[in-house]
Amino acid sequence: MSDAFCSDCKKETEVVFDHSAGDMVCSECGLVLESHSIDETSEWRTFANESGDNDPVRVGGPTNPLLTDGGLSTVIAKPNGASAEFLSSSLGRWQNRGSNPDRGLILAFKTIATMSDRLGLVATIKDRANEIYKRVEDQKSSRGRNQDALLAACLYIACRQEDKPRTVKEICSVANGATKKEIGRAKEYIVKQLGLEKGQSVEMGTIHAGDFMRRFCSNLGMNNQAVKAAQESVQKSEEFDIRRSPISIAAAVIYIITQLSDDKKPLKDISVATGVAEGTIRNSYKDLYPHVSKIIPNWYAKEEDLKNLCSP
Repeated sequence: MSDAFCSDCKKETEVVFDHSAGDMVCSECGLVLESHSIDETSEWRTFANESGDNDPVRVGGPTNPLLTDGGLSTVIAKPNGASAEFLSSSLGRWQNRGSNPDRGLILAFKTIATMSDRLGLVATIKDRANEIYKRVEDQKSSRGRNQDALLAACLYIACRQEDKPRTVKEICSVANGATKKEIGRAKEYIVKQLGLEKGQSVEMGTIHAGDFMRRFCSNLGMNNQAVKAAQESVQKSEEFDIRRSPISIAAAVIYIITQLSDDKKPLKDISVATGVAEGTIRNSYKDLYPHVSKIIPNWYAKEEDLKNLCSP
């Protein structure tokens, strides 16, 4: 039900949509406000246990400007039934003989989409990663390089450019076996190639510790009050010259906040949730400790509570 103006009632009333007749009817006086409406929703229902072979969609996917034919090329599907095997195999052979210049790009885009889905990234990041890979591929200089590392590096750069950074460890966890070292090398290579293409350095976006805070806190199951305190603390920490990576600072702040709360988290759990080694968290905590009284919000912890923190 929705609201619309009824000419008989002279006011906004609730209207009922009659799907069988295509009419919009006023719920108070019964006047048909609109007839023969077009139902723009799908004409079927899809259930989780349905087979993928019975897809009722009669249209193709959206156009892709990164592909030569816009992604609108025709692919001959394998028909059902044993009598069609010969026809299928013949047409299949002819189809495979035809050179598709976008075959490699399509596979790469599918891999990027899979990694994006596993990380829960939005479509804009996936599209940016596709665009970066297409620009690198057009230069014809990436042959012989680790393809999985190259695609993972494109996704890492896209996250940075869209101000939704992910750690290299997070990217590595979905990179089909590519190591952090390989992804790092691929990232440097892509930045260099894009810089040569534009004639200027590539903007990667600045990483702040606050970019990771909410996600790390969610991984640890921290309550809203602790999350808010951690976010405020990490913002105040930027006022001091703490020469640690943003990820290490975020992990150390989370450690301090949890030690000041009733729900204390072991250092090992924080290390697993943030991907930062326990020794690195300890060293970052050591650097933050002298500024704790200025970093931690007064509403979250009193001065007496700060004195109870263990000294590094």
